[in-house]
Amino acid sequence: MKLKFKLMIKKEYLVILMLIIIIASLSIAIFNQIDSNNEIAANDSANHEVLANDSDLGSVEVIRNIGNVNGESIAYVVGVHPLENLTHKTLLKLLPEMTNLNYCYDIYVINVTQDIGYYGDGSSDDSPGRQNGQNLAYKYVYPEISKGNYKLAIDVHSNVGAYDYRTFVFSPLKEGSGNEYAQQVAMNSPNISFYAPDSTTSGPYLTIPLNENGIPAFYFEEYSFAPQNEKDEHMIELINAVDNLKYS
Repeated sequence: MKLKFKLMIKKEYLVILMLIIIIASLSIAIFNQIDSNNEIAANDSANHEVLANDSDLGSVEVIRNIGNVNGESIAYVVGVHPLENLTHKTLLKLLPEMTNLNYCYDIYVINVTQDIGYYGDGSSDDSPGRQNGQNLAYKYVYPEISKGNYKLAIDVHSNVGAYDYRTFVFSPLKEGSGNEYAQQVAMNSPNISFYAPDSTTSGPYLTIPLNENGIPAFYFEEYSFAPQNEKDEHMIELINAVDNLKYS
């Protein structure tokens, strides 16, 4: 009887000990997960900077230091035309996940807060949101890129298929480094053409003044209604081609 009682006590101790070990292990795992999440959040926060909050137009932020922080600096711009946000989201999804990049990338993100939409929901190119995005680009993005010692700036857009080509790059200035870099990107991208439309509404607000003031700049245009897998493929081609340019 005494032996049986002692065995029961030992079993209870073993059960308690096992529970203590399980609780301790869970506590350590939870702590490590929280610590890991905090670290990711801190790093993510450190790379984001709000440049402007404009009550009438929207906001502008920049995501800095993507890729090789010791490499030459390249700027991407998204959001100038809010209707085209599906292509903007594609760059924002893919570029920060790319590895082994040669250069350091900053993404300037324009967030128009009024009269926004996207192609396919009935929104029009004439919507006030388009002009709001252009104004934000000129007021806040252009000065930052101008003083940022960038080797190149790429303004990301999309179209509804009214041009001769659907996926293409071009510079609004026919001469200069911006135009040359766009041609090189097209040459090294199987699915991206070089094609220059006669005019662009946003050129005077960003790419033209950048080119005129020493920062080569060009457009990337994607077809708005392309399947997402095609958008991804084309964006990766663009990113890789830009990353393999040789800058003077």
